[in-house]
Amino acid sequence: MADTLLHDAFDPNHAFGAITFGVLFLAGAIVAAKLLGIWSRRLSDHQPSLIDPTAISFLAQLLQVACFLIAGIFYAHLIPSLQRLGGAMLASAGLVSLVVGLAAQNTLGNLIAGISLLLYRPFAIGDVLTLNTPTGKETATVKDFTLGYTKLLTEDGRWIIVPNSVIASNIFIRVK
Repeated sequence: MADTLLHDAFDPNHAFGAITFGVLFLAGAIVAAKLLGIWSRRLSDHQPSLIDPTAISFLAQLLQVACFLIAGIFYAHLIPSLQRLGGAMLASAGLVSLVVGLAAQNTLGNLIAGISLLLYRPFAIGDVLTLNTPTGKETATVKDFTLGYTKLLTEDGRWIIVPNSVIASNIFIRVK
């Protein structure tokens, strides 16, 4: 009985085995993403560094997303019932990509703008920028640069969160 249960727990053809592998792949992706986060923070803390802290942060976020995508791909490849389902899903991939593209237009725009900001480097973490906001002209320090947003901290302690697509298409003045 225990031998059969153990065998089923690691057999991807059984539901119990599929769940076991799903938990293992998810745990592995979480651990890998956490390790990448720790690695990027340690690498950013070593000043002076040959690599820009903004690039380190951005690259770490992309690699963290890749950890989950890779885990999902391996999981789908391992589970036989998902392999058959994958063939059917591949046939409708064009329609799904169109729907997702339209639904995530702003998010994808922020991601592409974030990549262009990283490549062109008009500013870096720690730079002081002056920009126009709905409340008027603001001067703030760039504190964080993520896949979708740039986070700025004003001198009086207020946060300005700007979507990357907005900051990439607007004029701002780099003070320092």
